[in-house]
Amino acid sequence: MDRSSRQTVILALVSVLLISGSQGGNILGVFTSTSPSHLIVQMSMIKVLAENGHNVTVITALKPVVTHKDITVIQVPLSEEDNKQMSATIAQFASQDNSNMIATMFRSMGQMKFMMDKMRDIMRDQRVKDLYENKDNKFDLVVLGYFLNTYQLGIAHKFKAPAIVAASMPPNQLFDGIVGNPSSISYLPSIGMAVERGQAMTFVQRIQNLFANAALEVLFAILEIYNVNSYKLVYGDDPSMPPFEEIGKNVSLVFFSSHALSEGPIRPNVPSVIEVGGIQIKDKPNPLPKQLAEFLSKADNGAILLSLGSNVKSSHLKPETNIKIFNVLSKLKQRVIWKWEDLDNTPGKSDNILYSKWLPQDDILAHPNITLFITHAGKGGITEAQYHGKPMLALPIFGDQHSNALKMVKDGFGLSLSLLTLEEQPFEESLTELLENPQYSEKVKTFSALYRDRPMSARQTVLYWSEYVMRHHGAPHLQSPLKQMNFIASHNLDVVALLVIVVIVFIYISKLTITAIIRKLKGKPESIDKIKKH
Repeated sequence: MDRSSRQTVILALVSVLLISGSQGGNILGVFTSTSPSHLIVQMSMIKVLAENGHNVTVITALKPVVTHKDITVIQVPLSEEDNKQMSATIAQFASQDNSNMIATMFRSMGQMKFMMDKMRDIMRDQRVKDLYENKDNKFDLVVLGYFLNTYQLGIAHKFKAPAIVAASMPPNQLFDGIVGNPSSISYLPSIGMAVERGQAMTFVQRIQNLFANAALEVLFAILEIYNVNSYKLVYGDDPSMPPFEEIGKNVSLVFFSSHALSEGPIRPNVPSVIEVGGIQIKDKPNPLPKQLAEFLSKADNGAILLSLGSNVKSSHLKPETNIKIFNVLSKLKQRVIWKWEDLDNTPGKSDNILYSKWLPQDDILAHPNITLFITHAGKGGITEAQYHGKPMLALPIFGDQHSNALKMVKDGFGLSLSLLTLEEQPFEESLTELLENPQYSEKVKTFSALYRDRPMSARQTVLYWSEYVMRHHGAPHLQSPLKQMNFIASHNLDVVALLVIVVIVFIYISKLTITAIIRKLKGKPESIDKIKKH
């Protein structure tokens, strides 16, 4: 190739790059959940788009841990009083038995309403309203972080933009109406139920599933009323807004933080169900801070990471529980990294324990010297441990943590204990079993290989499908016809009713006809006798 030709090729490549760079979409992320763990997953999704040349704006209540230089953050922070109430709510959860997730959801409706009210207040804040009241602002896509807040899809209508929902959970009943997913309680466990991978539910489990689904339908109906009222409160003064029942039809697809091929359960999914489990996990871990790196490098007998997540603080636990945990951990030959907020008030000092206010959890779990993860069994932490092949000891507290822990145990990746009734001896015995029995490590490492084996990584999947939705202006061809049908039509109740009526009418007419024939036949001999007498 001569010099002139090379220059032409280079100019063409540069032109392509410039054109593609100038075509980055304007994307709005609405992530108003007051849970830091939800925000980590949602920001990890949106960060992929910013890294690939898109202009991203994010509405949030919390300061994001995951961010990017090209993400504009509009934070509507919680007040100091709100933060205190949030902390008190988590402390209350930590002091209760929350092993039955559905019962806990009903019992904690007051606490849930507080968090949902905060999300609603954010959408009414003038900083958010300014986005759509300024007619010069254009967005090609809205990504909504889901937490019982479908009314917030109204902002996508304001911008006449397609919407993607970002869910920090696997597909479940909450989303069947949003994506038009088929569902059957005979083989699909409800929220809060744990079934071993690849196994059908037993008869008893199917009975439990039936009642659990009925309870959830009641809860969803209550939440739907809240969403309808919130929609009117946030957008009620705009006559151009569609009825609440219509806004869900604008959802192009949902990103779920799951990977059913490896995790289960296997279920029928429509094309708009896109699974991106592990999206928050980096392709290559970041270097650890110096103190952590040095501490782990000297862990000749391995190391343990103890973190109860971003919501639960050490102060939320009973002091005697923290003392019991310390007494056991301080005797181990392994080194321990313990997430602890108040460094001036620790449960004790030990050469093998390093306390830290904040931990880069994913990066630590990627370290080869980590041999065990003591976790609250949040979905994010479980996912990261599974990805890096680390066995776990679960100490679940609330939400989906108990079912996550139960499923993790069923899969053979670790053990679970009650944090409320934690005693030193069973805690020590569980640690010994996990550290000395290789079966847990082997099973989770086998799963890790399966979890990573995908045609596209979670990050590539988010990028491809987000751009797909923008390229095809919402991709309405992906939508299930079930989304356009009401409850009666989707369950064929009108057809069944018609068939029942037809059968009843047929039986009634047949009965009348047969009765008339019988009467006529009975009356015929009498007529013949009268003729003969004459």
